[in-house]
Amino acid sequence: MTSGAASGTTGGADLDRLLSPALRAIFDDRFVRSCGLFEEYIRRLAIRLVRDAGLEQAAREPGTADELAARAGLDPSRSKVPVAWLLSTLAASGVLTRAEGDDASAVEATDHAGGGDRFVLAAPLPEPDAAVIAHEQEAHDPACLASYRLADRVAALSPDVLRGRVNGEEALFAPDQFSAWIDYFSNDNPLYAVSNRIGALAAERSLSRAGGGTVLEIGGGLGSATAALFDRLAATGRAASIAAYRFTEAAPSFLRRGQRGLAARLPGAPITAARLDMDRPFAEAGIEPGSVTLVYGVNTLHVARDLELTFAEIRRALAPGGTLVLSECVRPFADRPIYVEFLFNLLESFRSPRLVDPWRPHGGFLSPEQWAAGLVACGFRDVAVEPDIARLRDRVPACVIASISAVRG
Repeated sequence: MTSGAASGTTGGADLDRLLSPALRAIFDDRFVRSCGLFEEYIRRLAIRLVRDAGLEQAAREPGTADELAARAGLDPSRSKVPVAWLLSTLAASGVLTRAEGDDASAVEATDHAGGGDRFVLAAPLPEPDAAVIAHEQEAHDPACLASYRLADRVAALSPDVLRGRVNGEEALFAPDQFSAWIDYFSNDNPLYAVSNRIGALAAERSLSRAGGGTVLEIGGGLGSATAALFDRLAATGRAASIAAYRFTEAAPSFLRRGQRGLAARLPGAPITAARLDMDRPFAEAGIEPGSVTLVYGVNTLHVARDLELTFAEIRRALAPGGTLVLSECVRPFADRPIYVEFLFNLLESFRSPRLVDPWRPHGGFLSPEQWAAGLVACGFRDVAVEPDIARLRDRVPACVIASISAVRG
């Protein structure tokens, strides 16, 4: 049941043609194969979770995501998005059948959970062995197993969250879960580190064009993106181009650990740390208007509660001609869920932001076109996406990571 991507038989030649040498070095064949394996692992966990959550029996008769969740006795608010994601993902792989609608309406089921699509299980669920894929990953690149361990925890915690016994934030960020996040958000985990590497490449280029300056990092987490950027700057001889680096994070536990780790890893670097909530005015964190050359964020803005407000605050903080550089998981196709969402769908902050028509139609990850439309609508220009997902997605649909850069208009 290993997918084509997991078997390593697709994508390589296309990536050689479509990516610059710098990006191809990041998206190498070893990484591409690991992505395919992890996607298949998530698919197998999703099948198991449909059974564990009671959705297998509920889907014996056709129903929308909302209707099947209700039949299974799941909490309507906490299960809405995760259940729609599970059903759409299994339908895309042929495990479930769409009783009505077609692939073009998948976004309605996924993003509005219980829209037009109806799903039915025409045969018993298969029983794929997820451990087989984990063993294959261990033989191929064991460093990626941090992602597998986090996925296992999400799968184990999901039934209680979907039934409303605990909320996702409490379950996933309990003290006994923290080590899994540390291992996941690490540059030692290739499946996550790729985001930091792509972001560092784009940020270093932006700083080079500007001749250096002051950097504000938002949502810095545990500091792995900061470390990757300074490594990139050191490798290109541009470390001295940063006059000041403001490392910020909203969660105090992440901020403290990130600050300690960066102080130990980068002694003498011009890094200061402070708490900044991107859902609040940046002035509350002492960020002066027009004071920043580069605003940088890796896998953070997709959880902004009000992305219009956050874009406005970023634009206000940037000096004229300053640049915003993001590195984000993206949906190559706006109407199709992606496997990485499995890790975060339980989180209220991920699935339920303020929506903005037409570019913020749902929570979670956005397509490149949605990011570009939002940035332009909020006063940015010269939006660039690397790699160019629009060129890649038909040939390499599993490419779900990109940097998004834009200049303050």
